[in-house]
Amino acid sequence: MYSFTKNERLTSQLLIDKLFESNHSFVVSPLKVLWINAEHPGKYPVQIAISVPKKKFKRAVDRNLLKRRIREAYRKNKSILYDFLNENNKKCLVILIYNSQKELTYQEIESKIILVLHRLIQENGKIS
Repeated sequence: MYSFTKNERLTSQLLIDKLFESNHSFVVSPLKVLWINAEHPGKYPVQIAISVPKKKFKRAVDRNLLKRRIREAYRKNKSILYDFLNENNKKCLVILIYNSQKELTYQEIESKIILVLHRLIQENGKIS
């Protein structure tokens, strides 16, 4: 459960386009979250993509550092969302977009990721 495998990553360009066309989004500053309930191949209930725009952080090392922090925080806390989705037999696609000029510490990012996961559960509960 505490891994983040290739099958958990959202890589299909068709599914990513579908996510950007959907109207399901919310912001937990500094993260913008796009999500939809959708069937996708794979045994995991969630596929996720993480983006840190080049416009905000010009240096690749800075973008990669933030992506690593977000991935690690998600990896450690994803069971919150997995348990809910498995109970309700749902599958979800998610994109996390980092929208801040400031580089947050790992602890700050982890607290935001936990808020995002709880908000995803809340949003999924509304749709059922």
